[in-house]
Amino acid sequence: MKNNTSADMSNPAITIKELVKDKPLVLAGPCSAESRDQLLSTAKELASFGVKIFRAGIWKPRTKPGGFEGVGKEGLKWLAEVKEVTGMYTATEVANSKHVKEAIKGGVDILWIGARTTGNPFAVQEIADSLKGINIPVFVKNPLNADPDLWIGAIERLQNCGITEIAAIHRGFSAYEKGLFRNQPQWHIPIEIKRRVPSLVMICDPSHIGGRPDLIYPLSQQALDLGFVCLMIESHYLPSSELCD
Repeated sequence: MKNNTSADMSNPAITIKELVKDKPLVLAGPCSAESRDQLLSTAKELASFGVKIFRAGIWKPRTKPGGFEGVGKEGLKWLAEVKEVTGMYTATEVANSKHVKEAIKGGVDILWIGARTTGNPFAVQEIADSLKGINIPVFVKNPLNADPDLWIGAIERLQNCGITEIAAIHRGFSAYEKGLFRNQPQWHIPIEIKRRVPSLVMICDPSHIGGRPDLIYPLSQQALDLGFVCLMIESHYLPSSELCD
């Protein structure tokens, strides 16, 4: 497995086409990296099920101050150990150029842009600019509000900076009134995104849409029925003790 610490990243270590050749592709791991033991224990169990990409948040944006906001770059060492021990690719969220620099330095294979960041064109442009010459796969979550143009705009900012390995993550949309779902699926919006950008790989995040373990399976099946080829599922070896989500 190649390491992404090379200065010349015009050719990515892994392409999205390679990743999704076996469908459905599953990315799984905890919402946040909490400890070395948590990451390794979770990763080993997921690897035993054949999961090839391990996801974990290193920096976590919280709605209110005082919550667990991630362990920071120390967690990148744990992700590197996960990759060494299990052979899995690793993925984490970035929200600014500093995060990008640290993640690339730490050997992370895949980056994703979170929903809050996607909705901020200034932040997306900063990330895109910091990735010039570094053609690493980048997954873009939908913005919090149901705005297809904002979602596509974030993707276009990355493309304009030379990033070719881009996928979109559907994690649902925020609503004031809560119902069955934590975030409303509004499936017609990712369908519209795919119609406008047919080559775009679509990933579904049923964990954020459902917000409950019992909704993961039916939401995943619905996504696959609608043509999604990848699922991002939050997983934890001790769910009752997790620090967020």
